[in-house]
Amino acid sequence: MATLLGIPLYANSVSVVPVIEALVEKGVPLGSALAFMTATVTLSLPEALILKKVMKWPLLFTFFGVTVLGIIFIGYLFNIVG
Repeated sequence: MATLLGIPLYANSVSVVPVIEALVEKGVPLGSALAFMTATVTLSLPEALILKKVMKWPLLFTFFGVTVLGIIFIGYLFNIVG
């Protein structure tokens, strides 16, 4: 869920850190916060537009699909371990 919430947002990696810190302090699990942060930085619309210049649509969709699955997996893994 955190991954899907982070996709439409755009933030660079520096500006999202204070947001994640506040979420974790409010009780959001670390894995969910990590998934949100990673999705926000990696899967934004500006990122897709930049990647579209060097990738064809099938490869871009594959990249986004594999990345979403990886972020979800890592988020669950951090929630289980942490």
